[in-house]
Amino acid sequence: MIRAVNVFDFEAIARERMTPSSFDYYAGGAEDEVTLSENRDAFRRIALLPRVLVGADRVQTAVEVLGVSLACPVGLAPTALNKLAHADGELAAARAAGKAGTLMCCSTASSTSLEDVAAAAGGPLWFQLYVYRDREVTRDLVRRAELARCKAIVLTVDTPRLGRRERDARSGFSLPPDVSISNLERYGTPEALRWAQTSSFTEYVHKLFDPTLTWESVAWLKSITSLPLLIKGILSADDAALAIDHGASGIVVSNHGGRQLDGAMATIDALPAITARVAGRVPVFLDGGIRRGTDVFKALALGARAVFIGRAYLWGLAADGEAGVTRVLEMLRAELELTMALSGCQTVAAITPAHVSLR
Repeated sequence: MIRAVNVFDFEAIARERMTPSSFDYYAGGAEDEVTLSENRDAFRRIALLPRVLVGADRVQTAVEVLGVSLACPVGLAPTALNKLAHADGELAAARAAGKAGTLMCCSTASSTSLEDVAAAAGGPLWFQLYVYRDREVTRDLVRRAELARCKAIVLTVDTPRLGRRERDARSGFSLPPDVSISNLERYGTPEALRWAQTSSFTEYVHKLFDPTLTWESVAWLKSITSLPLLIKGILSADDAALAIDHGASGIVVSNHGGRQLDGAMATIDALPAITARVAGRVPVFLDGGIRRGTDVFKALALGARAVFIGRAYLWGLAADGEAGVTRVLEMLRAELELTMALSGCQTVAAITPAHVSLR
């Protein structure tokens, strides 16, 4: 049995069980990893302001997200190449999310095909999308997401170029022979398959991803699907407003886990201005730095509808497969319930900005 009492324990176990280069691929950030650290440090600068004598015999963590009811406002973020952590990869993660009553956002760069993930999932799925230079590939990926009954498309917009990830450069990270970007295999282009035989993910991104995207590209994407479209990678309130103006159904406040622009603002620091500008017109979500139920509570207090975890669930996956992901989700839900009870909040809707304060 895995002996872990919190997410940090799972991280330590994952470090022992993964190859050093694969662990660093998951754990690392861009350049000096300032933003990677800030995503955690910013949560520590927020204090909780509990209310007392309000009754805390029942605590309900359920929340509705774009018409889907979730047992807890913690979903699985789109993370690439889950098979680096465990042979069951995204299948294990999807099964765990379903058992926990929450959703998983599948990555375009998954090491398991979207169709196989959908077949394994016991709960709702979203599909994270990169727009490729070949728009027919992009169009087909959207069509596949619709056929897989995904509930939304999540467009990542912070990757016109890949951030410089120096841990990967030092380790010479490359994919093992049994891991590939499964969603692209059917397209058969040499560029789509080449990275499996090289060490340059940067080359892969720069050859395939479309760096010319503008807000008009969002309009094109909306024209080819009836699914709700969320924009992921927003840190600016101005961009959040533009996203809504161009038809976005939701905003994901994200700095790509500190893996793109080093020195970018921590997501929890960016959240208040964005939720103020959005003013409830669309739901706002957050990823980046979530390791505790208190972190979830703070994000909800500052206006997030729900949060997404990436590295946290990958550590559970590496430690114990599906059971590890399940345990991580259980831990965060239990910690959130306790935080709500001790803060005087019986429901997620009762969590407000009055329950937190900047130190």
